[in-house]
Amino acid sequence: AGNKGARAEGGRSVGLNIELPFEQTHNIYIDQDKCIDFDYFFVRKVMFVKYAQAFVGMPGGFGTIDELFEALTLVQTKKIGRFPIVLVGSAYWGGLFDWIKGVMLAEEHNISPEDLDLVQIVDDASEAVKIIDDFYHKYSLSPNF
Repeated sequence: AGNKGARAEGGRSVGLNIELPFEQTHNIYIDQDKCIDFDYFFVRKVMFVKYAQAFVGMPGGFGTIDELFEALTLVQTKKIGRFPIVLVGSAYWGGLFDWIKGVMLAEEHNISPEDLDLVQIVDDASEAVKIIDDFYHKYSLSPNF
């Protein structure tokens, strides 16, 4: 969805493709000169997090969850600078974050209440864009897009 939107609006569309034996072709909306193929998830995640201006998570599988928690952990531990982490789809993500609040925060005390502020859950793309724009405006930063 993100690559399609970037292409539709005339923006750059970058892709970090993972080669898997059971799926896929490249996303047709990625600029061909901006598509990088990876054999291993960990290398892809390093590149993804190092250059991310924001993380927008759509409903996905284990790989999406893996990338989400990698980004959250690196921001939480201050191994990388903070950037917006936005999840689209409260029906999809709500149960996971109910568990995080109920178990990790309230029962086990594995995270602090402030850690919950690292991620926001919204229901449409315009809300995600607003959060990202507001973040860069608040901190007087200029993303590279």
